[in-house]
Amino acid sequence: MDENTTVKESETVELKKSTSELKEAIISVVAILNKHHKGQLYFGVKNDGIIVGQDVTENSLREISKAISDHIEPKIYPKVNKIELKGKNCVLVDFEGLEKPYFAYGRAYMRVSDEDKQLSAKELENIFVKKNEDKLRWDKEICEEAKIRDISSQKLKKFLRKAELPFDTVENSLKKLGLMSKGKLLNTAVMLFGYKPQKFFPNAKLMCAVFATTDTTISLDMQDFEGDLFSLIEKAEEYILKNIHIGMKLEGLYRVDVPEIDKEAFREAIVNAFCHRNYHLYDSVRVAVFKNRLEIRSPGRLYGDLTIEKMKKGNISERRNELLAEMFHKVHFVERWGKGIPLILSKEPKTEFEEIGRQFILRFPRKNVEEVKDTIKDTIKDTIKLLSETEKQIFQSMKENNRINAEQLSKLININLRNTKKNIEKLKEKGLIRRIGSRKAGYWEVLE
Repeated sequence: MDENTTVKESETVELKKSTSELKEAIISVVAILNKHHKGQLYFGVKNDGIIVGQDVTENSLREISKAISDHIEPKIYPKVNKIELKGKNCVLVDFEGLEKPYFAYGRAYMRVSDEDKQLSAKELENIFVKKNEDKLRWDKEICEEAKIRDISSQKLKKFLRKAELPFDTVENSLKKLGLMSKGKLLNTAVMLFGYKPQKFFPNAKLMCAVFATTDTTISLDMQDFEGDLFSLIEKAEEYILKNIHIGMKLEGLYRVDVPEIDKEAFREAIVNAFCHRNYHLYDSVRVAVFKNRLEIRSPGRLYGDLTIEKMKKGNISERRNELLAEMFHKVHFVERWGKGIPLILSKEPKTEFEEIGRQFILRFPRKNVEEVKDTIKDTIKDTIKLLSETEKQIFQSMKENNRINAEQLSKLININLRNTKKNIEKLKEKGLIRRIGSRKAGYWEVLE
């Protein structure tokens, strides 16, 4: 090396005054390897670039090599050489390695500018995930025990119709979708179209519960569901709608049910929970309705370098289950470019996200019950005001006698039976009345 060469500390170059800083130097080597795979370390140069030199013997070179060998895992084999810089003896260590993450003294570090930052558990997990990305792609793994006979042609045909794709045979259709490899079914095929996916994946369940308070002390209802992912998504949606309050609004002259939590928002959350969960974990997607909130829990933290802040902006650069997400996209269950979370926040701005242990949790705050009731009352009043005179007469008559029939109504308000029945249907469509029981023995449920 030219003795007039100057050196400067950077993300790939570390400078140490002497081998008295050997431990810190080894940490820097690991940090550089984890960021750039290769770099250089100088002894005899201060961190501001001033060359001070140091005594360099065969023993000191062996000491450096041994320390690197003893304290860095996985092992690397650097070139350790004596050099001259501006007439002063120094040591240059050239190192490289592709087996990250590397550890120094049992800890992992990452180079940030010219500093060494210890990696968090989450950052370290991300490195392992990327290193084993192909091996960890559950959705692309072969389901060794599953056969073509385990696939429901009816489920597959229904999917293809929604995706506007032709059906050939079950096997050929799955091949065209990329759901077979080496003549065998992939996990995604079984999970989406299997007669009984739980035969192969016991953790592919939906667990639902309603709790009386704001914690899990008192449960009012608990149900577990099994089936393919499309059916589980529908079951989750039905369970939520059954156990939260439903308000209403007018669209034109008709009443439309409005859940206290936006339906589009919680459906998107359910789809995301099944699409992006970690299927290697023996756990299930969970839906919990509390007095003050709705929680949707998904096994597995956020994938790769995705954070909650990035997720809120829709910056999803990578997905845990790419193939599964692609299948969902074909039938418009998910957006390809990560629009789901911004959609949720646009509908329910107070939605909260959290990672606890190995779970990702999404929380929707519930509306005040009295607020929902007031909305219902106001809507009913507004709907009644817009009724025709005939509708009002029928409505009032049913309030006074909820067992009155169409023939009796026709005579009472003096219009023909055909028009009476038409007006009754209009009241049903507006959600103001509902028939309970049979035509003869039943009665009218009338909204007050």
